Amino acid sequence: MIVVFGSINVDLVMTVARLPRPGETVLTQGYRAVAGGKGANQALAAARAGGRVRMVGCVGRDGFAAPALGNLRAAGVDLSGVVEVDLPTGCAVVCVDGEGENQIVVAAGANLKAAARQVPESVLGPDTTLLVQLEVDEAENRLVIARARDAGARIVLNAAPARRQPGAVLAALDVLVVNAVEALMLAEHASPGAIDGQAAARALAAAYGVVVIVTLGGEGAVAFAPDGAWSVPALTVAAVDTTGAGDAFTGVLAAALDGGAALTDALGRASVAAGLSCLAAGAQPALPGAAEIERRLAEIAPPRPLS
Repeated sequence: MIVVFGSINVDLVMTVARLPRPGETVLTQGYRAVAGGKGANQALAAARAGGRVRMVGCVGRDGFAAPALGNLRAAGVDLSGVVEVDLPTGCAVVCVDGEGENQIVVAAGANLKAAARQVPESVLGPDTTLLVQLEVDEAENRLVIARARDAGARIVLNAAPARRQPGAVLAALDVLVVNAVEALMLAEHASPGAIDGQAAARALAAAYGVVVIVTLGGEGAVAFAPDGAWSVPALTVAAVDTTGAGDAFTGVLAAALDGGAALTDALGRASVAAGLSCLAAGAQPALPGAAEIERRLAEIAPPRPLS
């Protein structure tokens, strides 16, 4: 089982000709309200890829709560760990330009109330994959990671949005998923002289004994483990919106690993899913299903070893 401890939002998505500069107002014709939040996005990505998923988090007692949970409910995600609180449901404003690039502001709201105690002991164990991000309270994240480590669960952290993490947290992980900027931030102590995300990721893997995966957008992803390194290409697509690509990658990676796939196989599936997620506007509407991922796997080369 995959237990996702994380954020649940509604995204207000606006398509603009170009992203605004500081102090600038850019006009557009309308917007769409779609379900989002990194936790919910990754839970949905994992479920659509065939994983058995339990979502743990918080929503408000407001009109955004039901739409925020609608796609998860439709995908069969267990929502018994979702609690209503007296803060508004999390909300993100997402601007997407004509090239598919985005600019996002997130109001955490109810996500700030997500608590480790919402994860019962009965769902943590060697057969569990715990998937966490950094859009909820850091202290609660650390508590649930520590409990999962004690229970022998696999722990996957997507360290986004970028925040520095203590070495004890990094050492408790099995898999760390980051982009290049996040890798450099996390590796400040492990590799003070790292000049790029890949060098930082290699240093993190060696320092903490964790698999570190760096997503590289249109260049695919690289993975560094204590016993080897691999590169996986990206699926070639005409991107409409890249908002959910990282969440698609992480959720599908977790589902594949939880299902017993080797790391290299999981990387391929995650990369294909990330590419497919760019073909429609909004994060959750674009997340692909298992059959679609399977159909497109042959379009990318298998992960290759790095020296």
